[in-house]
Amino acid sequence: MDAMTQRKKPGPPRMEHLPDATLGDVAAFFQALSEPTRLRVLNQLRDGEHSVGELAELAGTTTANVSRHLSLLLQRGIVLREGRGTSVYYRIADPAIYQLCDLVCGTVERQHQERVLARRPVFPG
Repeated sequence: MDAMTQRKKPGPPRMEHLPDATLGDVAAFFQALSEPTRLRVLNQLRDGEHSVGELAELAGTTTANVSRHLSLLLQRGIVLREGRGTSVYYRIADPAIYQLCDLVCGTVERQHQERVLARRPVFPG
């Protein structure tokens, strides 16, 4: 192996090396994920693209509400938008978002289960 082959490819930048301006963008990205309706919309897009009307029906809310949430997700680069005729379809920009969401959801669920178990009375057997 030559020296070029042995060198590791650089991974994504670590949080500790990001400038403050980029950290602000990261915070805005996470803020976009901080609303339950947006998380429901992302879950619906896991299976593929959907129109605004389809997403509203699946999320149990109005098209105006879903459009507002999709607009923010679009601004943050989480979804992509494509107009076809009179309909607009949305899809996930980067499927890696689901790795992030699944990691966080798993952590939160484990914490929830630990709190439930901590409240359970222990009876001597």
